[in-house]
Amino acid sequence: MKTPYDIKYIGEEKQPVVIIDNFFSHPDSLINEANLSKFEPRGKFYPGLRAQGNVSYLAEKMDLLTTILKDMFSVKLGLKVIECNYSLVTTRPENLLPIQSLPHFDGLDSGRFALLHYLSSEEKGGTAFYRHRKTGYETITEERFEAYKATLEAEVKDLGLPPKQYFNESSNQFEQLLKIEAKPNRMIIYRSITLHSGYIPDDFNFSTDPLEGRLTLNTFLQDKSPNQHA
Repeated sequence: MKTPYDIKYIGEEKQPVVIIDNFFSHPDSLINEANLSKFEPRGKFYPGLRAQGNVSYLAEKMDLLTTILKDMFSVKLGLKVIECNYSLVTTRPENLLPIQSLPHFDGLDSGRFALLHYLSSEEKGGTAFYRHRKTGYETITEERFEAYKATLEAEVKDLGLPPKQYFNESSNQFEQLLKIEAKPNRMIIYRSITLHSGYIPDDFNFSTDPLEGRLTLNTFLQDKSPNQHA
């Protein structure tokens, strides 16, 4: 029997990315909720605006999510919600910070997971995953962070700051390993430690309107287990 989701594995570290299409039975209700929400800057590095989401909608697929997180990510004792936000990419390339023009990671804990739910159309861009060429890292953990940071700083001295643009392809610093296309009502799940970047097309409109822009619903979950498995 075919599973209701697909699995892709990133690079040599083989970190899983789970893809669930047609995730929620009423995606229009989420879009309408976002349209009525107050979007504002949140966090230092997200290149756009966010509004508070309601994690309760995940209850509809909780059995499936529990199975995925247990079987694919070795979660044993359950999870707690860290945050849930509607997100809109609104920062134009010329206004990006240098760190926003490189692949990034969302946390250093292998027991933290990102649930990224695409709510806008395909042409708004998906998500790509990367390997840092110099270190070979595809994930950034607490143990790797200082070495990774030092290497990036050395690369800035040698290569200069990255150009003010969204990171969409391979470069002499990062190799693209996997690209997930956006699709309305598609959910992807991956560890927050993975190096990734939103794939923002050249003709992107950077709209602040949830009905016109790149609208996603982003939930972060934390494994309650004392010993997570990378």
